[in-house]
Amino acid sequence: MTMSDPVSDLLTRIRNASAARHETVDVPSSQLKLEITRILKEEGYVSNYTLAQDNKQGIIRIQLRYASGKNPVISSIARVSRPGCRVYAGKTEIPSVLGGLGICILSTSQGVFTGKQAQEKGLGGEVLCTVS
Repeated sequence: MTMSDPVSDLLTRIRNASAARHETVDVPSSQLKLEITRILKEEGYVSNYTLAQDNKQGIIRIQLRYASGKNPVISSIARVSRPGCRVYAGKTEIPSVLGGLGICILSTSQGVFTGKQAQEKGLGGEVLCTVS
């Protein structure tokens, strides 16, 4: 199976596992996926994650987080910039998600940051996804 967009694959696996009320979800590892997962943990959207080594690229095991009554903390997670249509934002035009209640994740020249962190550092970049 060839995968043209690994980030979309990560987001879809998280979205599907969350909708099915799974405790964990396994995703093939890459540096960019690890950074996105790290931000999701820092912002409180997932409980934890671990990197398990296999004989290939490794696997990220993400523990999903649920609010009271088994409602997923992540209500929506969407890809913004796709391989066929890249979306870039300058430091002054970083999108606000749900009026500041959600986050957008950007890939900048200095690494992967949330929109808020990128604004504080005065950076723009590629808008990877939005989470709320």
